[in-house]
Amino acid sequence: MGLPALEFSDCYLDSPQFRERLKSHELELDKTNKFIKELIKDGKALVQSLNNMSSAKRKFAESLNEFKFQCIGDAETDDEICIARSLQEFAGVLKNLEDERTRMIENASDVLITPLERFRKEQIGAAKEARKKYDKETEKYCSVLEKHLNLSSKKKESHLLEADTQVDHVRQHFYEVSLEYVFKVQEVQERKMFEFVEPLLAFLQGLFTFYHHGYELAKDFSHFKTELTISIQNTRNRFEGTRSEVECLMKKMKENPDEHKTISPHTMQGYLFVQEKRSFVSTWVKHYCTYQREPKRVTIVLFDQKSGGKVGEEETFILKSCTRRKSDSIEKRFCFDVEAVDRPGVITMQALSEEDRRLWMEAMDGREPVYNLNRDNQSEGTAQLDSIGFNIIKKFIHAVETRGINEQGLYRIAGVSSRVQKLLGLLMDSKTSPEVDVDSAAEWEIKTVTSALKHYLRMLPGPLMTYQFQRSFIKAAKLDNQEARISEIHSIIHRLPEKNRQMLDLLMKHLANVANNHQENLMTVANLGVVFGPTLLRPQEETVAAIMDIKFQNIVVEILIENHEKIFNSVPESAAVQPNSQLNSRRRSAECKPPSCSERPLTLFHTTPTIDKPEKRNRVLNSSAESILTNISVNSISTPQPNLNSLICSDSDLETVVAKQSRPNSLILWSNYATLSAAFLKRLNPKSRSSIPTSPASPSPTSPRSPSWPMFSAPSSPVPASSTSSDSSPVSPTLRKARALYACKAEHGSELSFIAGTIFDNVHPSREPGWLEGMLEGKTGLIPENYVEFL
Repeated sequence: MGLPALEFSDCYLDSPQFRERLKSHELELDKTNKFIKELIKDGKALVQSLNNMSSAKRKFAESLNEFKFQCIGDAETDDEICIARSLQEFAGVLKNLEDERTRMIENASDVLITPLERFRKEQIGAAKEARKKYDKETEKYCSVLEKHLNLSSKKKESHLLEADTQVDHVRQHFYEVSLEYVFKVQEVQERKMFEFVEPLLAFLQGLFTFYHHGYELAKDFSHFKTELTISIQNTRNRFEGTRSEVECLMKKMKENPDEHKTISPHTMQGYLFVQEKRSFVSTWVKHYCTYQREPKRVTIVLFDQKSGGKVGEEETFILKSCTRRKSDSIEKRFCFDVEAVDRPGVITMQALSEEDRRLWMEAMDGREPVYNLNRDNQSEGTAQLDSIGFNIIKKFIHAVETRGINEQGLYRIAGVSSRVQKLLGLLMDSKTSPEVDVDSAAEWEIKTVTSALKHYLRMLPGPLMTYQFQRSFIKAAKLDNQEARISEIHSIIHRLPEKNRQMLDLLMKHLANVANNHQENLMTVANLGVVFGPTLLRPQEETVAAIMDIKFQNIVVEILIENHEKIFNSVPESAAVQPNSQLNSRRRSAECKPPSCSERPLTLFHTTPTIDKPEKRNRVLNSSAESILTNISVNSISTPQPNLNSLICSDSDLETVVAKQSRPNSLILWSNYATLSAAFLKRLNPKSRSSIPTSPASPSPTSPRSPSWPMFSAPSSPVPASSTSSDSSPVSPTLRKARALYACKAEHGSELSFIAGTIFDNVHPSREPGWLEGMLEGKTGLIPENYVEFL
């Protein structure tokens, strides 16, 4: 039920009913006034709360913006960059949103608080003033009227007329005030319908504008949100793989820590307690010490883990001698004395154990150190990149593409190990291989086939993308620009050995087909990178840092899958440069770099296995000697017959020749086997000399001038063209000079350190495959053969 209307005519009657109706209007105005006061109070509290929340959100955004992610490793993946950038993106969105909220809060005072205050004061306040005036005039009119009515009729006529006039004047004024009051009350009642509600609408409109701005921000943020979601998922997947690898390495370290020590540039390093002698007392202080054999430099740094890792000043001296300290000469155990060239007195040191002292003594005594090279655990596998290997991989790929390309979790779900081993054993056996039907779904599940394919790649003597280029691929994946990554990987792929590149081409085409069906098999390019990255690019040394680089291995595989047509079917731009200019540029870059251990050819660690059984060894040597004698050219010059003993080479010399002959891509062009009798008769002449042509001058991927050596066999030694000198022999090494093409730092006492351009004397093939022996500044040592060229 609404309020009754107030008629102006009722003001003259001023009936009780009129007063009741007017009273209801007054109560409504009081109620409205009280409500507006509470609303203004709540509005101010809301604005203050919004201000506080805005300040808190801005502080939150500033904290997000200031924090920077630090990832493990020297570079970040695109996913990690996206995740690291996400905090700044979040901060930007929140700041933008709070800017809009601040505008809304500033407008709230103008559109809500001020209008309500004005309406309450100007309209309801005016009605209250009119009411006071109305009540006052009512009281005055009633008093005058009562006084007038109490006049005696016996008064003079003039006095009565004056009294009547006065009453009429008061009554008229009362009626006017009553009319004005009724008018004002009804005016306020009508005004509140729009002047009270309109500010609330304006405030809500500001809220809607704020929320709409947030909606627009959310739409703009949607693309980055999708990208970030994918990056988070990829990073989580990589984390799971990396975590298992690190955990496995940790368990290996726990079981046998000595086998997994990192190869260090220092010959020996570790904690030693150094005796410091003072007056009447001596103390033992813990230092971290390093020793480098080449300059015989010892470095000690005061350090104690218990004191919070505070590092003292570094001291360095040149070692003169190291003597083991007898136990009866000192009260401490595991002690040895060290003398320095550049400082007086004897320094007494205490090792942590007897074994630790023995290692320090061996290192400082000049004896060869003990290196625990982390050889690949698959190096003795029987898998090879030969015709059998290619046939096996092709069978696996055909089976997958014909009957399992849409199977979910392809290559991610592992097969039963025993079935995988059985399938590989049958296929790698030439007798049973033709009988194996890999396409048979009843006999071989797809997960067995895919696991066998991955296992075969892991069984190769080295990763398909080679240990030598492993770091190069990782560096390429760490480049900032995607085009630069593709270009660099394209170039490296074409430096791989031919067989490796062919197998990789075959595999990448297949994986691209798998990725094209990712809607059904759920194996995207990123998922395939996670599966095949560690297999194709496994590091030679298993370390935490290497495991942290798995994410970049995955990126390399992703690039190969997405760009396989371009990478494998076109020549990289860098290949257009002439070989000589490539060699000169390599020389110039090598001359500018200091010697580095990372430049060592990785083929050093993949030599041919040693022949253990004597009868087998003799059989190989005899057959090799016969083959060598058979292949000597018949263009020799006849001279008087020598003693037959001169035909017999020492085991070491013969083994050297056999090793040379057994290497692929040899520079020596052997003559036809049919010349055996003629070559053998010529060999009886001591002055005979076979003519051995050399390889072409331009460097090939397997020549000594090229740093790109095949990884599945030791590189062949560069054999110079023979001269007509009468004192030379095909099995006796010729001593020549050679120049270093690249810098190299020795990691072993028997090796030489040098920079690019160094000249070596008396260079000849070594018994160690892949190495030469030469002299530098009076010292004889080993030189990587693909680091030099003969003069």
